[in-house]
Amino acid sequence: MASAAEQMAANLSWGALGKATDLRQRIFFTIGLLIVYRLGTYIPVPGIDADALRKFMEGASQGIGGMLQMFTGGALGRMGIFALGIMPYISASIIVQLLASMVPALEQLKKEGEQGRKKINQYTRYGTVALATFQAFGLAKSLEAGELAHDPGLFFQAACVITLVGGTMFLMWLGEQITSRGVGNGTSLIIFVGIVANIPEALAQFLSQGRAGNVSIALILGVFLMVVVVIAFVVFMERALRKIHIQYPRRQVGMKVYDGQSSHLPIKVNPAGVIPAIFASSLLLLPTTISTFSGSQTGPVMSTILAFFGPGQPLYLAFFTAMIVFFAYFYTANVSFKSDDVAENLKNQGGFVPGIRPGKKTEEYLDYVVSRILVVGSGYLALVCLLPEILRSQLAIPFYFGGTSVLIVVSVTMDTINQIQSHLLAHQYEGLIEKSQLRGRKRNGTKKTPSRR
Repeated sequence: MASAAEQMAANLSWGALGKATDLRQRIFFTIGLLIVYRLGTYIPVPGIDADALRKFMEGASQGIGGMLQMFTGGALGRMGIFALGIMPYISASIIVQLLASMVPALEQLKKEGEQGRKKINQYTRYGTVALATFQAFGLAKSLEAGELAHDPGLFFQAACVITLVGGTMFLMWLGEQITSRGVGNGTSLIIFVGIVANIPEALAQFLSQGRAGNVSIALILGVFLMVVVVIAFVVFMERALRKIHIQYPRRQVGMKVYDGQSSHLPIKVNPAGVIPAIFASSLLLLPTTISTFSGSQTGPVMSTILAFFGPGQPLYLAFFTAMIVFFAYFYTANVSFKSDDVAENLKNQGGFVPGIRPGKKTEEYLDYVVSRILVVGSGYLALVCLLPEILRSQLAIPFYFGGTSVLIVVSVTMDTINQIQSHLLAHQYEGLIEKSQLRGRKRNGTKKTPSRR
C-alpha cells in the first residue's frame, strides 16, 4: 500500500507551481544563469582570426570537432571565452576523487563531514586552475600553429590563457551557484544547455542532407526511430530499481509496544546516473582538445593517438567502454551509494536485512548486490553510448544524435523534474501544516465558555 507521501506525490498538481514562490525564484535564478552562460559562448577570445577560424571549423565539424562543439555549447567553434567549457572542472573532480580513494589523508577528509567536503572542493578548484591553464596554453600554441591568430606571440598566448582560464572558473562558479541556489545539478545543466542549443542546427544540417539526396528518407526515419527507442530505453533503465527488503524489530516506547515494520531499500540499476559517460567523454577529449587546432603541425605521437583513438575506431570504442564501466563502479562506490554508510545507518535505526547480520555482514551483502546490479547498469550505459557512435561513424549521422548526448539530455531532464517535484511536495506539506494551525487557532478563538449566572 502506498504511503501518504507517495499518494500526495501522485496527486501533485503542477498548478501549485504558481503558489510556490521560493521554487519560482529558484527556477528563474537557474534560467538567468544559463542565459549568462549562453551569452558568454558568443564573446570571442581576443586576437582570433574569425574568418580563418570559421573556415577551419567547417572542415572539422565532423568527428572529434563535433564532439568538442557539443560539450562546449558551440563556444569552441566561435573560440569564445568558454571554449574550454566545464571539462577541466570535471577532469579535476575525477583526479581528486581517485586520489581520495587512494591517499589516506584525503580519505580522512571525506569522513570529516561538511568541513572535509569544503577542503576537497578547494583542492578540486586548484586542480581545475592547473588543468585549465595547461589546456589553455596548449590551445593558444595550437591556434598559432594553425595560423588562426592575428598577432601570434607572447601577448596573444597570455591573453588567451587568462581569458580561457577565467571563463572556465566562471563556469565552475555558475555551476555551484545553480546547484546551491537554483534547481538541478549546475554542472550537468551547463552541459545539457550546450547540447540542446546545438540540436536545431545539427537537425537542420541532417535534413538538408536528405533534401540534397545525400541521405535517404529511410535513413532519416530510421534515425528518428532510433532516437525515440533510445530515449524510451534510457527512461526505463533510469527508473529501474532493485528493492532490498528491510525489517525493523518490535519496539517498546513507554507502555506501548509497536509491532515490527518492514520497508524496502531501493537501489537504482544505474546509481551513478550520467556521470560515468561525462567522465569518460572528458578523458577522451583531454588529449584531442589541443591537437584539433594544430592541423598539419601535429607531432607523430599525437597523430598516431588520433588515428587509433578517433571516433568510431576500435580502440576508441574499447577505451570508451572500459572508462564507462570503471567510472560506473568507482562513482557508485565512492559517491552515490556508500554501502558502509548505508549499513551503519540501518544498524543505528535498528533495521536489518532478513537473514543478514547488521554491520559488516550487511555491508558485504550490499556490496554483493550492488556489484551485480552494476553489471547491468554499466552495460546499459556502454550500450547507449556506443551503439549510436557506431551507427554515426558508419552512416555519417550528426554527432548530436549520439547516445552520450541523448543520455545526458534525458537524465538531466528527469533529475531536474524530480527536484522540482520535491520542492512542490515540500511546499504542499508546508501548506497543509499552515492550514491545520490556522484551523486550530480558529477553533480556539471561537470556543464558547459557559456563562456565569
